[in-house]
Amino acid sequence: MKIQWLGHSSFLIETNGTKILTDPFDNSIGYATIFPDVDIVLVSHEHFDHNAVENVPSYKQVIKGNVEKEIEGIKIKGIAGYHDNQKGSLRGKITMFKIQLEDISLLHLSDLGVLLTNEQLEEIGKVDIIMVPVGGKYTIGPEEAWAVIAQLKPKIAIPMHYKTQFLTLDILPLKNFLQGNPYKEKDILEITSSALPKSLQIITFPPPQ
Repeated sequence: MKIQWLGHSSFLIETNGTKILTDPFDNSIGYATIFPDVDIVLVSHEHFDHNAVENVPSYKQVIKGNVEKEIEGIKIKGIAGYHDNQKGSLRGKITMFKIQLEDISLLHLSDLGVLLTNEQLEEIGKVDIIMVPVGGKYTIGPEEAWAVIAQLKPKIAIPMHYKTQFLTLDILPLKNFLQGNPYKEKDILEITSSALPKSLQIITFPPPQ
């Protein structure tokens, strides 16, 4: 399996010839909207920096909401969450997507705005890799992101939704999350279930411009 960060909350996940794209953004946030042809587009919520499906040149289907599907042996489950700590009254609801493929479970936490509840943790179950927002203001911030990592206990955590030199949104940079903790930077993460680390590993990617 290959994972590539395309900026903000958008990732390209490739497995056995199937390409999955998460949360394509519009051209207002500072990153180039150069997305590949894919099979599946996952849209976690209807904000401009997550739902710009029109910028994806070719795709077979778009998945939104709290659904459960199996496509080409890939299980996709949408789990409801909140964009804020007021049960969505400030910024609405989100969908967290759990993706199971190649004996690996991934969880894209979207614009999570509050710690996970016991009910959500039970619905999510075991996960190996998570994509977690860390920039604050519109999502959980660095300290809350570490708390969510502690809740989920993944083998790999990939921070997303943070300030870079290209991003126009006013949120916190990656360094506020890392706080001197060890991490590995990859251009593309290639991983198999047998190669998952024994303890937590933070993986980052260079900004996509």
